[in-house]
Amino acid sequence: MNPPRGTLEQWRALQAVVEYGGYAQAAEQLFRSQSTVSYAVAKLQELLGIKLLEVQGRKAVLTEAGAVLLRRSQQLLKDAAEIEQLASQLNQGREAEIHFVVDAAFPTTMLMQALKRFAPLSQGTRVQLKEVVLSGGVEALMEGKADLVISGRAPPEFLSNDLLNVGFIAVAHPDHVLHQLKRTVTVNDLSRELQVVIRDSGVKQNIDSGWLGAEHRWTVTSLQSAAAAVTAGLGFAWLPQHEVQHKLDTGSLKVLPLDEGQDYCANLKLIFGKPGNIGPATRQLADILFAVASADK
Repeated sequence: MNPPRGTLEQWRALQAVVEYGGYAQAAEQLFRSQSTVSYAVAKLQELLGIKLLEVQGRKAVLTEAGAVLLRRSQQLLKDAAEIEQLASQLNQGREAEIHFVVDAAFPTTMLMQALKRFAPLSQGTRVQLKEVVLSGGVEALMEGKADLVISGRAPPEFLSNDLLNVGFIAVAHPDHVLHQLKRTVTVNDLSRELQVVIRDSGVKQNIDSGWLGAEHRWTVTSLQSAAAAVTAGLGFAWLPQHEVQHKLDTGSLKVLPLDEGQDYCANLKLIFGKPGNIGPATRQLADILFAVASADK
């Protein structure tokens, strides 16, 4: 690809001449001499080999080709301004990117609400979002691969803040054999049936969690897959209530009438991956998450 012939200053001069109606007016707005602006536009036309402006009376008017090119150059100038703004923010310590690791048990609707609030305030900071299960968040912290983590556990070296309690509830398809017992379900009843469990996404820690008393277990990689398996009648599972509430309301899933352990609460925490060096964008996103979680309580 050949390097561009025109400069940003030349395109900016052309835009100003058109926007303000003439060379003198453009020069005033750009804090340049009229001869400087005139030379910039003339040089741009020479480099491109095409006429961009023509004088009609006392006013410079775009040619047809000039109008097409100016429209394209406006995006170019906008991109350049955003790059310069980002450079200024980075110079002031604002992060170029946030590595955000989230436990899959955190409600997706709440997550998207927080990210939607953060987007217009991000000022060019990108978010790299990774969803994990069980020890995945701890592993990301220990390996220094996260700036902000939502996890049910925090390593001893990290301070954490309580963010949200997520309720898990034992469910199965209404036609499942456990519901056909027509009585309170015991641990012995559960142990004879298929349990659907979710695989830990961590590699090094890799922990089992929850009740694992059933001899026959199927393991899936996500909460969504677990919910789909149980809804299809493949077994029972403890799933986040927010994930299955619609299925409970419509009758495609039913709460198991356990004599104990029917539900439990997981405390999700917000943890900074670089406690002594928290960037302004990371802190801003954290504040939004706390606000969103608090509004849901």
